[in-house]
Amino acid sequence: MTKENIAERKNDHLDIVLDPRRACSLVDPGYAALTFEHCAAPELRLDDIDVRAVLFGRTLSAPLLISSMTGGAARATQINRHLAEAAEALGIALGVGSQRIALETGADQGLTRQLRQLAPSVPLLANFGAAQLVAGYGLDEAQRAVDMIEADALIIHLNPLQEAVQTGGDRDWRGVFTAIEALALRLQVPLVAKEVGAGLSPAVAQRLLEAGVSVIDVAGAGGTSWAAVEAERTQDPRQRAIATAFTGWGIPSAQAIARVRRACPGAYLIASGGIRDGIDAAKAIRLGADLVGQAAGVLDAALVGPEAVIEHFQVLIEQLRIACFCTGSPDLVALAQAPLLPPFDPSGL
Repeated sequence: MTKENIAERKNDHLDIVLDPRRACSLVDPGYAALTFEHCAAPELRLDDIDVRAVLFGRTLSAPLLISSMTGGAARATQINRHLAEAAEALGIALGVGSQRIALETGADQGLTRQLRQLAPSVPLLANFGAAQLVAGYGLDEAQRAVDMIEADALIIHLNPLQEAVQTGGDRDWRGVFTAIEALALRLQVPLVAKEVGAGLSPAVAQRLLEAGVSVIDVAGAGGTSWAAVEAERTQDPRQRAIATAFTGWGIPSAQAIARVRRACPGAYLIASGGIRDGIDAAKAIRLGADLVGQAAGVLDAALVGPEAVIEHFQVLIEQLRIACFCTGSPDLVALAQAPLLPPFDPSGL
């Protein structure tokens, strides 16, 4: 695929994701089914609640990651700059979109060391796809991706469904675990394994950890559906029909978090996929997440400027803090144990 074709595809992705009606998964992420037990007497001072978290040795002011976004070559530079400035001001982590174009063509889309200059104190996560790793990427490309932005870690994104329904997608995924393991052994920064909206199962999460991955991002279904995005992109009725059938595919986010946490009790987990607000973030932490990621929900703000991104996340953080307050949780450790109401059964009254 040429530089122009890749850039055109990324630009299409951005246009489609900006319209939730075209990109949203038909899967319910599952957060609405959970209800915290309200604490009417929290014995806390709201301003004292501690929502700090740690990622790769860096302290975050809140357990948040601006998740990887895609963007066309012309717009991505501005988006990345806005996100980096906002991440630094907020004290939260930032994962960049795929660096494939930058690695293969030199069109850096703003993914340069200037990003680290804009965000010197927060975790930055580099990113490329597992499909590229299987197809021949190795230590050289991984180190270049990390060095490009002086990243703290490298995301390997797993998107087999998207590749399968995409015209010209990468369809040979044989050897993916072997390739990840080989890279984990040699790369000097940690690896993050991230799905892109269809969820990670406990079995796959366990195999990734065994292969040397340090952090798991379950990226469950319920947010952006990349099958829906590819269905919107294609002009081929046959390809559209194939992709559309999978717009309801995937492991709901809430289930993915809970199941992976049970199977991998010591793992560092990121929850993304369908996070709408700070209450969803609180529920994700209650289910076992260490960090919560959001991408599409902040994309509109990212196009406007860093101030809009900051305001967006300030609202989410305040919602999270109030959720802690109203569950009697002084910090995230306590929130992870906050009581949930059982499913309501009027026949049991």
